[in-house]
Amino acid sequence: MLFYLNTRLVAAAFAAALVLAPVAVLAVGGSDGPSSPSATAKDSPYAIAEKAIQAKDYKRAIAILEDVLRDDPKHADALNYLGYGHRQLGDFDKALAFYNRALEIKPDHRGAHEYLGELYLQMGKLEKAEEHLARLDKICFFSCEEFSELKKAIQTYKASHSG
Repeated sequence: MLFYLNTRLVAAAFAAALVLAPVAVLAVGGSDGPSSPSATAKDSPYAIAEKAIQAKDYKRAIAILEDVLRDDPKHADALNYLGYGHRQLGDFDKALAFYNRALEIKPDHRGAHEYLGELYLQMGKLEKAEEHLARLDKICFFSCEEFSELKKAIQTYKASHSG
């Protein structure tokens, strides 16, 4: 009887998760959701910077994101993308500072944990990258893209640095 009840509880919890997961994803608004209402407008500076990042125009994105921060110094998504842009340009010290500022503002920022973990891999600091993977494992209830991407990067790093 106890096994039957546990099985039903697990099935009910799983069914509830399937129903609620799409709602949670919509509420979040992508990776971490906008830090401010202005981040949602298609022609907002943040949206333009996001497009520049996608186009790999990191210098332009950085300039725009710096303006975004002047208006909203606690814009965790802008800080995260500033870290990403600087990392892509090879300025690891600046990248590290921006990722850490993003995490000070929003400790559960999935994107910042992923990108910071990837930065640590580029710096040869596997243990630090694994710390951020463990943090993502706690943040992401049923896993998430950021967890999967960092896990894959760590596996690739380990494979290329073994032996």
